[in-house]
Amino acid sequence: MSGHRYPWKHGAPRTVFITGASSGIGRDMARRLAAEGASIALFNRSAAEDVLAELRAAARSADQGFACYRADVADARAIEAAVAQAVRDMGVPDLAIHSAGVLHNGPLLQSSAQDFERVIDINLKGSRHFAAAVLPHMRAGSQIAFIASLAALTGNFGYTAYCASKYGVRGFAEALRYELKLQGIAVSLCCPGEIMTPMVAQEKQHMHPVSAAMKAFAGSSTLDVSVPALLRGIARREFEITDTPKAALTAFLSRHLPGLARAVGDRIARSAQQKLQKGQP
Repeated sequence: MSGHRYPWKHGAPRTVFITGASSGIGRDMARRLAAEGASIALFNRSAAEDVLAELRAAARSADQGFACYRADVADARAIEAAVAQAVRDMGVPDLAIHSAGVLHNGPLLQSSAQDFERVIDINLKGSRHFAAAVLPHMRAGSQIAFIASLAALTGNFGYTAYCASKYGVRGFAEALRYELKLQGIAVSLCCPGEIMTPMVAQEKQHMHPVSAAMKAFAGSSTLDVSVPALLRGIARREFEITDTPKAALTAFLSRHLPGLARAVGDRIARSAQQKLQKGQP
């Protein structure tokens, strides 16, 4: 994996802080940024020795440093303490990426209040807690990026908790952008469609058929396709970033032709529900 493949507006970041890098998007971003020459601090709920080994293997020079700090982003004090320790160990970040997140799929009346609260605590409150922990250390010219989802831009059957959390992240990032613009700090909101990560693969085993049919409209991607697309947008300091043409089309329809987007969604959901009732695959 060669370095300097991204159009960094202010040069490749030297120090990057990333949450949720034990797998999926966060892990792949960490590996690619290590190949760009960055030192990286990971923030996970569990140890990540295997990820650290990957980063060391991808590193461009012996001067790069890698460390993992155990903290739950849903715990404001814990993530604040972990970030402060990382700053003492590694210096201030040029780029901070909040990638930690959880999924929950299921109709509202088949889901518990605890299911809803867990998604909100990690996806939405975690975004606030990480931003509040890292921003006091960041300087003009730096950047913070939130890994949201296409679910921040459009709804889907069975994703009341997830869409609520990601729409919340979108609103949070939109408002925060105005605050940080005055400080010279860029904000990016990544809104990829479905990416085949371990978390998504596990979710698919129990996904509601109507949800699956609606998600199929926006297509599915891989880390090798989507993560470089997201990093290119981050490098260009774009605010709202999608990863594939289908995801971009879905976002466009939801924003500019919402009535049509809902009509298409209703048709897909109705067809999938009819097949389910008839016992068809």
